[in-house]
Amino acid sequence: MPKTKTNRAMAKRVKRTASGKYLREKAFRSHILTSKTQKRKRQLRQAGVLDKTDVNRVRGMLNE
Repeated sequence: MPKTKTNRAMAKRVKRTASGKYLREKAFRSHILTSKTQKRKRQLRQAGVLDKTDVNRVRGMLNE
């Protein structure tokens, strides 16, 4: 039986921390930034933690 392949699209979008959590980039920061407040744009720069409801699906894509 051949090895299973990692989903490269997902591997580029998430990063695993030392404690086993997954970090992701936040959405809504690509355009129409003039109507968003400075505070909102600043908070969108920070990486977000992947929700626990999505972890099993992501682990399946990453073969972990």
